[in-house]
Amino acid sequence: MSAEALDDLRERLRQFAAERDWQQFHAPKNLAIALSVEAAELLEHFQWLPEEASRRLDDSALAPIREELADVLLYLVRLADELGVDLLAAAHDKLASNARRYPVESARGSSRKSTEP
Repeated sequence: MSAEALDDLRERLRQFAAERDWQQFHAPKNLAIALSVEAAELLEHFQWLPEEASRRLDDSALAPIREELADVLLYLVRLADELGVDLLAAAHDKLASNARRYPVESARGSSRKSTEP
């Protein structure tokens, strides 16, 4: 997602909330809870699927997952906006941090956390 696309989405979400007078409900706490709920709803679609089946979803299975992914994104963008967090900068910073924490030569092919021996 480009910075411009993310900025546009953030502005559209601000307008959407303002038109409905929903800012009063968009405290960071409430948005974080809503984000968690939507992420759990996304997880429900994968709960009992074998790993391989989760990689080969047909259109009928993918459609509701697409909606949940959108819900997660929308709440994430709204929460970041309310907290004044630049999501793209935060993501780039986190990726750089992870690259230092998990160097290719020691992390390649391993699922261990950096705190595990």
